[in-house]
Amino acid sequence: MRRQWIARAAAGFASCAALAAFAGPPAAGISFVETQRFATLPDNVRFPEGIAADPATGDIFVATFDFGPVSNKLVRLDRNGHVSAMLDFGGSPLLGLEYLGGKVYVLNFGAGTVQRVDADFTASSVPETLATLPVVGSPGSRMEDNPDTSQDTVIFGSTGKQAPNGIVFDHDGNAYVSDSFQGAIFEIPHATTCSAPCAIVTFSHDPLLATAGTPPFGANGLAFSPDEGTMYIANTGDHRVLAMDMTSAAHPISVYSISLFGADGLLMNNGTLWVATNQADQVVALDSNGRIAVKAGEFLGVGADGTPRGLLFPASLVAVNGFMYVTNLALPLTNPPPARLAADEPEDFVKHWTISRFRIPH
Repeated sequence: MRRQWIARAAAGFASCAALAAFAGPPAAGISFVETQRFATLPDNVRFPEGIAADPATGDIFVATFDFGPVSNKLVRLDRNGHVSAMLDFGGSPLLGLEYLGGKVYVLNFGAGTVQRVDADFTASSVPETLATLPVVGSPGSRMEDNPDTSQDTVIFGSTGKQAPNGIVFDHDGNAYVSDSFQGAIFEIPHATTCSAPCAIVTFSHDPLLATAGTPPFGANGLAFSPDEGTMYIANTGDHRVLAMDMTSAAHPISVYSISLFGADGLLMNNGTLWVATNQADQVVALDSNGRIAVKAGEFLGVGADGTPRGLLFPASLVAVNGFMYVTNLALPLTNPPPARLAADEPEDFVKHWTISRFRIPH
């Protein structure tokens, strides 16, 4: 069992006004914020993963990571959580999203590509393929220290499958894309203005960007420090956030924060780094030393209607109009059990998928 299923019932969520205040602290120095449901996705729209927002309109964009038989969708929600458009991507699962300059940038995991489409897309819109991630293979090996002073060598293999997962833009319009399987960060120079197909280069290929852990995704969410001198990188399977020095030509990578169970989506908001910890069912804010300062949300069970209460496998984050929006991926990680056995993960009981939100504390 991935985690204990908390059977506690939730009578309801606090009002928006109550969300503005911390309800903690549950532990010394850590404050707690409750979440509320923002939207329930339509039937047969499953496993929301990527999320982005248009700050001018308040529209929320959501991409699904579904391996079938249901088609994957790019969904646009209005500021009230109502679906205003859906674009079908068929059997190709989608991951990270970003909004910039009237375009939604889509990481097409199934195709190994970066695509973009007008933010006011309709069901008949055709996404433009901006670039295809190159095959660079394994990042090599790394040494891991053990408590008894011995060391293990972790050797990473590669099938050559690209896995675009996280995306972030710098102030010059260059896009950076993480590859969770190849242990790499790719750069698309001038991604907002280049003509497709755009050039794409290997920016970093490092064993710290790969993982032999679970969930089996290495480099994932990306975020810049306010001065863009540091790129933060979530390594999901290693349960930590890394820091890449952008001021050095060698771009050295170091470990910034650890024990973040399933570190997934990252977001820098007003100088604070937020992390979706998908195996802890929480969103956390880190202080300047990489320690948890705020915890938002928790898993409160699956309701009778098949919707998760609170957060369940939170994957990606976006901030707009004072709220943080979170996709509840609710993806089972274990194989379906034999018919004679009961399902062993809360995600097995989800029938309708949701987007949560909370008011960002000051």
